[in-house]
Amino acid sequence: MSQTVKGVIARSKGADVEVVDVVVPDPGPGEAVVKIDACGVCHTDLHYREGGINDEFPFLLGHEAAGVVEAIGAGVTEVAVGDFVILNWRAVCGQCRACLKGKPWYCFDTHNAKQKMTLTDGTELSPALGIGAFIEKTLVAAGQCTKVAQADAGAVGLLGCGVMAGFGAAVNTGNVTRGDSVAVIGCGGVGNAAIAGAQVAGATTIIAVDISDEKLEQAKRFGATHTVNSKAVDPVEAVRELTGGFGADVVIEAVGRPETYEQAFYARDLAGTVVLVGVPTPELEVTLPLIEIFGRGGALKSSWYGDCLPSRDFPMLVELYKQGRFDLDAFVTERIGLGDVEAAFAKMHGGNVLRSVVEL
Repeated sequence: MSQTVKGVIARSKGADVEVVDVVVPDPGPGEAVVKIDACGVCHTDLHYREGGINDEFPFLLGHEAAGVVEAIGAGVTEVAVGDFVILNWRAVCGQCRACLKGKPWYCFDTHNAKQKMTLTDGTELSPALGIGAFIEKTLVAAGQCTKVAQADAGAVGLLGCGVMAGFGAAVNTGNVTRGDSVAVIGCGGVGNAAIAGAQVAGATTIIAVDISDEKLEQAKRFGATHTVNSKAVDPVEAVRELTGGFGADVVIEAVGRPETYEQAFYARDLAGTVVLVGVPTPELEVTLPLIEIFGRGGALKSSWYGDCLPSRDFPMLVELYKQGRFDLDAFVTERIGLGDVEAAFAKMHGGNVLRSVVEL
């Protein structure tokens, strides 16, 4: 029997979000209903509201979430009723060419729930990243639920998107290891997660690069050993100076702009690695001398969702958090209610909020 619960939608491009009644159907085969405990407010949700993803309005927003499985459909074996889970937006299929190659983190056929949640008048909703978690209860594919040890939902739910993207960019994509030097350009939530990942992996020199002194100071909390304000100095020269004149072993670009990508390219050591985790808009282009791409060697990589495998990475990171070795609490700037999402979007433009977290 379907349920009617409160959720946050974007009804049209650029319009303020609304708290409305949403009808959540019983889970069908391969689906689960999850009672949401907390959900982070991510820039991606704002992109949905602004029409930057697609125009399939109205959107049910929210996707960085954790909660408890309330009901499961036929054939579900991944989780059981009562499990505490983090939601993810890449439920691997196990059958595509990436999965069959043993690289499921690149899965090309990820799953979402087949049924639609609706408004009370029957209007179908498009859940953000196939999740839609600014809501009391949501319907997802069971594979989007990753069982983890019970923990603060407001903190560990952030692994569902931004924190995992940054941590994975360093550890999974960049393969940061003991003794490496790492530079991170852009010290928002994703960039700071990359800094934290580099610290956990054993990097000894971790350089935070940003145009905000406030963000740079904050980056030290996550493990930055040095900071560079790129408005005041040339960041490429600064990174080289801090790495014996060579450049960093791994440079992580967490902005998604051509100018910062070019800085990342030249701030790495010979045979070093550049990781692009900042999401560019479609019209942006970058031009680099081909001889430099060839001559400098190394690798230019992009990081999809931190190249994570939720079943592998989420439980491990929650355990690190519980051990006090990965400070997820530091990413939570404020805890708010469902009715405060629009105000949280406005705060994003100020640049002094890592994450607002909706608690239900």
